[in-house]
Amino acid sequence: MPVTAAVFQQMTELDRAGAPFACVTLIAAKGSVPQEIGSKLLVTEVGRIAGTIGGGRVEEAAIQHAQKMIGTSAGPSCETVEWNLQRDIGMTCGGVVTFLFERFHRNSWNIVLFGAGHVAQSLARLLTSLRCRVTIYDTRPEQLTQLPTAPNLHAQLVDCLADAVAEIPEGAFVALMTQGHRSDFPVLERILQTRKFPYLGVIGSAAKAAVLKRELRESGITEDLDRVFRCPLGLPLGKDCPEEIAISIAAEFLQVRGN
Repeated sequence: MPVTAAVFQQMTELDRAGAPFACVTLIAAKGSVPQEIGSKLLVTEVGRIAGTIGGGRVEEAAIQHAQKMIGTSAGPSCETVEWNLQRDIGMTCGGVVTFLFERFHRNSWNIVLFGAGHVAQSLARLLTSLRCRVTIYDTRPEQLTQLPTAPNLHAQLVDCLADAVAEIPEGAFVALMTQGHRSDFPVLERILQTRKFPYLGVIGSAAKAAVLKRELRESGITEDLDRVFRCPLGLPLGKDCPEEIAISIAAEFLQVRGN
């Protein structure tokens, strides 16, 4: 399959998934350059996904620039950048290239899950079929490797779950489903101390909810806890198995999000 066809096919898949990505196009060139005008490169938050604009240092610089565009909520969605390959990139050839950087799905519906256990595994398979961006944090690499592979799913290995709270995009839907109460509580406490989200929930029973609220009050959280987070998660439907719990949670996400 020609590179251009592969790039356009991948762009269609990324667009259908609602995953944030950048398209880099070589639109002008002078002198000795490593690729033809019209060459394209697709970049996601994890790096190159399709196409090429010449490889080597110039492609590495373009990938880094594209990732910065993807990772910020500010700045333009489209910009041109001119680089002298010798002076700006450190290559031996002395050509000059101009790239068009286009960013897509900057304002995707972000869903963040803490924990990659059984329910999260089932929920990830449902969510990746929707137009949303899913990020899953866990401290266990073996759990993250079991997640499905999808352009709109980002699995993130961390040493401390609570420290990842600062990375969550504004407006994200956040669900805590870690190994248990002891690992859920520090994340929930950090969120309530520092952030606000339109959806915040913790998996568990009504009894767990009561314990969480008591401990949060003891830690100095004074907000109306019945209003700021949900526990149990999901709509009251289905049976008590990971697959059906996941369906109930996904349904609640959709209900809260609305149209």
